[in-house]
Amino acid sequence: MARATAEEILDKARRVADQAEVFFVESTSTPVHFEANRVKAADSHETMGAAVRLIKSGRVGFSSTSKMDDPDALIEAALDTAQFGPEARFAFPGPAQFPDVPVYDPSVDGTTLEGMIALGQEVVDAVRSHSDQVTVEGSVSASSGTITLLNTNGGHFRYSRSGFGLGFEGTVIRGEDMLFVFDGKNSISPMTDVSGIVASIIRQLDWAKESATLQTKSMPVVFMPTAVPSVIIGPLLSALNGKSAYQGTSPLVGRLGERIVDERFSLTDDATLPRIPSSRMSDDEGVASRRLPLVERGVARNFIYDLQTAGLAGAESTGSGERSLGSLPSPSASVLLVDEGDATLDELIAGIDEGLVVERLLGAGHGNILGGDFNANVLLGFKIEKGQITGRVKDTMVTGNAYRALSDLIAIGSEGRWLGGGLYTPAIACANVAVAAKA
Repeated sequence: MARATAEEILDKARRVADQAEVFFVESTSTPVHFEANRVKAADSHETMGAAVRLIKSGRVGFSSTSKMDDPDALIEAALDTAQFGPEARFAFPGPAQFPDVPVYDPSVDGTTLEGMIALGQEVVDAVRSHSDQVTVEGSVSASSGTITLLNTNGGHFRYSRSGFGLGFEGTVIRGEDMLFVFDGKNSISPMTDVSGIVASIIRQLDWAKESATLQTKSMPVVFMPTAVPSVIIGPLLSALNGKSAYQGTSPLVGRLGERIVDERFSLTDDATLPRIPSSRMSDDEGVASRRLPLVERGVARNFIYDLQTAGLAGAESTGSGERSLGSLPSPSASVLLVDEGDATLDELIAGIDEGLVVERLLGAGHGNILGGDFNANVLLGFKIEKGQITGRVKDTMVTGNAYRALSDLIAIGSEGRWLGGGLYTPAIACANVAVAAKA
């Protein structure tokens, strides 16, 4: 149905536009929610929608709908927006050879609610058996969908993807003190082993049993994988975004090929990895996926471009166009990989006389994210004293700059993990990060 509907819409669009593209999505999702240590709700959602992007008189028009019974209205809306749309600096790509990137497991469609409930309850019961003071909530979800793209230059793709995810949070309330611990995992296949999630939550609970205090000063900080996206990856991606480069706001303009951080740090975008939830054969514009080094042994290598941004910058798309049904494509990373180092987490901690482990951050305020600055409250953090975790710290902030932190490395961990199906990173230990603690 999707292909036929997309072809019908495209056929109508080609009659009134210079170029046109149809992006069509069908998906189903089944989340099971847990609250207060037991299952609360289970439901199912189905989504079907189409988006039309066209070029008319040199300008881009766009419209999307979830109503498939009136393609003429969809095209007319796109034509209306083209009158005021941006100047098109690209042409839709023609036919391409795409890599084989399996991201669909049909067994997800056979997942039962009973099985999902049992899996989630297994997490709840295991955490509660460790501590009956903790209240557990979270979700188990299964999803599948098909993405279809056709354009008037002959570009086309169609692929299916599946997803299965677990995420659980534990809350411990002691008077006015509230402790939050969390872990989760994503896959393209149904999961049966929750031991890793349980072990992580229990570790956090154990490290938080005692309270500890820190002085306000600069000190070594170990950013756990769950904290790396906010303070390290976010600022780097902002600077490596092709739009920032084109606008001249990125501090890395003119610096590709230069060393910007410690040579032990490498960051790669690779959507061709098989069986990873965020992988894909093509970006959302029909440009084939490929491996793209962003920072290689400390050296800045590439900016991330979609078609329009690449056209503005006089560059080529890097296969990084990403969109939702309701939005135009924009440059975005897909599957990010931070190279592992050679130190275990225990070794990272053992080598620090006094410092901080940051597990989770509450937001990450960026006064100047393009410049790499971060300023974030520590939602969950632990004091290191003489190479040992001595307890949880509260009312603590970390402030710094991603480039300086990565240029002043102690070590990069050897034990990476996947976060959200699109980032693989180990812990990163930095030598001098400003820590502010409430007296």
